[in-house]
Amino acid sequence: MYLHRQQLINEIAVDEPDPAAANALQEGLGGQFGEMRTMMQYLFQSMNFRGDPASKPYKDLIQAVGTEEISHVELIGTTIARLLDGAPGYHGKPTDPVDEPGKKGATPLSIAKDTGNIHHFLVGAQGALPKDSAGNPWSGSYVYNSGNLILDLLYNLMLESTGRLQKCRIYQMTDNKTARSTIAYLIVRDQAHENAYAKALESLGVDWGKTLPIPKTNAEQFPEVKKLVDQGLQSVQYTFDIDDANQAAKLYRGASPSNDGTELSTQTIPEGGMPITIAPERREEFSPGLDPELLALIQATAEVEIQSIEKTDTTTA
Repeated sequence: MYLHRQQLINEIAVDEPDPAAANALQEGLGGQFGEMRTMMQYLFQSMNFRGDPASKPYKDLIQAVGTEEISHVELIGTTIARLLDGAPGYHGKPTDPVDEPGKKGATPLSIAKDTGNIHHFLVGAQGALPKDSAGNPWSGSYVYNSGNLILDLLYNLMLESTGRLQKCRIYQMTDNKTARSTIAYLIVRDQAHENAYAKALESLGVDWGKTLPIPKTNAEQFPEVKKLVDQGLQSVQYTFDIDDANQAAKLYRGASPSNDGTELSTQTIPEGGMPITIAPERREEFSPGLDPELLALIQATAEVEIQSIEKTDTTTA
């Protein structure tokens, strides 16, 4: 059972909208090595896990990382929406139901034709899509779940390493602060997950370093990444376990496989975060939210239900 906390796992910096950066981030969300892939792969591996009680730490570690990936999907999807919201080229009037296209020479969605992915405006109403940066839909065929623990852990290590490599490339594609704040966080957390799977493989006698060394991306050259690495964020894994039954700490401990002089540790939930807010209405997308008529209908319906409940209680008494 999963519980939701009304917070994003990391703060998203404020900057100007950037549809092109939003489309690049789609690869990190719905691409073959994106956050939707890691989320589904680890959750399916944990659900399908088999073994005796002694193997529980491995299931718990995979499940903990998979649970965190849910929050990464939420974070990167929200970031994409922020990068698209009120994209440059549109300065509408909030008092107008929908600006008239072409009025005073303005075309509200003209930027969609030549910047980023037109589907962000045409289909998603300036929101994230379950697709990659080329517009290909996310596919369940990406998920690798062999049923063999060592094979799964090796594949997971490769997946995290490739995802981290791609995010370093996306970072180099944009200087937008909104995009970079999320990209940097995910780069560092990918390293934490590389450490998780590398440590698990070590415990199984796999000399993974000779076969599959963690690629050196030198991501610490990015200021936003260095700040998080200096805080040790690459060496902690969250369990998200409110019952304190998760045994991932039996594996995620000791010297970091990244050889950066840090010690691995676990904690229940991340510190900090950012409150979740509802995005503003987008009138040019015909996405107004609740208009006054709908809101009045909801309130009237609620009042009728309350009166019905009160009448039932009175009759019962």
